[in-house]
Amino acid sequence: MAEERARSYTVEVTLVKGMGTCAAGHKIGDRWVFPGNTERFICESGICIHALASMFPKLFALHYGARFPWLKEDPNVALHLCPDAQNPHVFQLRRIPE
Repeated sequence: MAEERARSYTVEVTLVKGMGTCAAGHKIGDRWVFPGNTERFICESGICIHALASMFPKLFALHYGARFPWLKEDPNVALHLCPDAQNPHVFQLRRIPE
């Protein structure tokens, strides 16, 4: 019997706001794309590992179609704060409906 693969969505991560200096050198407007419906969950560009590690649960959930009840304005968009409290930066995670 063939295995059925879970439906997945492309998620685009964009740095939308920041204060101070990002240690990884990210700038407002930087963007990373995690493609949907692929064999592997990958991003080939260099997003900061600390930001990625902290946002991964939210990113993974959006990737596989989760709905968050607190996202009332747009259920496909979530914000995430970088864990560097000295230099706070905000990432927008946008699920791309396909």
